[in-house]
Amino acid sequence: MKTLQTSIRRTAFAALSGATLAVASPFATAATIGFMAPLSGPVAVVGQDQVDGFMLALEQLGGKLGGQATTVIKEDDQLKPEIGGQIVRKFIDKDKVDAIVGLSFSNVLMASLPRIVESGTVAIATNAGPSPMAGAGCKANVFSTAWQNDGAAEAMGKFAQDKGVKKVYLMAPNYQAGKDMLTGFKRYFKGQIVDEVYTQVNQPDYSAELAQLQAAKPDAVFVFYPGGMGVNFVKQMAQAGLMGKLPLYSVFTVDGTTLPGLRDAAIGSVSGAMWDASLDTPESKKFVAAFEAKYKRTPSAYAATAYDAANILNIALAKAKPGDATALAAAVKAAGDEVKSVRGPFAFNNNNLPVQNYYAFETVKTGGTVAGKLVATPLAKQVDAYHTQCALK
Repeated sequence: MKTLQTSIRRTAFAALSGATLAVASPFATAATIGFMAPLSGPVAVVGQDQVDGFMLALEQLGGKLGGQATTVIKEDDQLKPEIGGQIVRKFIDKDKVDAIVGLSFSNVLMASLPRIVESGTVAIATNAGPSPMAGAGCKANVFSTAWQNDGAAEAMGKFAQDKGVKKVYLMAPNYQAGKDMLTGFKRYFKGQIVDEVYTQVNQPDYSAELAQLQAAKPDAVFVFYPGGMGVNFVKQMAQAGLMGKLPLYSVFTVDGTTLPGLRDAAIGSVSGAMWDASLDTPESKKFVAAFEAKYKRTPSAYAATAYDAANILNIALAKAKPGDATALAAAVKAAGDEVKSVRGPFAFNNNNLPVQNYYAFETVKTGGTVAGKLVATPLAKQVDAYHTQCALK
């Protein structure tokens, strides 16, 4: 398999100076992290932001997690569940990793879970929180520093409800996360759902769907289209003359990964998220400044979740040494209460998914720059709808 043959192995010291390398003790234990994300195809930017956020935190920590010299092995799952499953088996059986981070989109994550659970290896998702994993399928060694999939959509449902919107048209790709997002929106929006449309994953052309949307005459449209899908959808909506006429509410569609490609096309849209580069907290400002200095671009929420994951592992590995998966899982759980997250409030719930704020950001243009502007906090310290089904305490 090409993606396995071309595995990118880089130690966390690659970006550090020789002087830093020289102080590593030969007697110190070492940690190995497997990082799996989509690094090619239409959503590669989503995966790359996660990798870059994690590696930035690792660099700031001197190339160590919990004082352990750390090696990161990166793999491209290509957004294909079968490849993701193979990579996870390789991480566990061949590479003997201490933790797996990233874990791609919900469909890839779900396909990888059986081996992760069987092995007991600590896993931290930085871009997914599917409802089965949040509920009865929760496991002590599986975490998410991202979100329960419904969360941001719940915030947009409440935002639309608070705005007095009466009729909404819903759209999303046809996979687990798409279904979770629309379920979340409907949980808080009590008006009329004009239609609920599921499109193919990575579909490039939405002209037929946009014609149906226009004919339905809703008061607003709510969509979930991450990465390249979001760029295509919003641009085509603008080209159809709908932007500015039909309010666009979205999650993971207009964000740090897509704004560089969308720019003015996205102005006026409102997005639900647990974080945006415009969030005014000390930790967020420090993170954004460091990310922009290193990578010459503005980070997205995907980078933020991975950055937090590295800092959580740093706290955990200071308490549980590599090789003891059970102790490391317990330490990761406890670290959720200690980490200073870039997003503001953060803790792991009993199901190992975040308790956090969900914000609403409007895309605006100020001084020639298009960016998000905080306009509301629809849900504060939100607890997901599935945690009561989880047997964990």
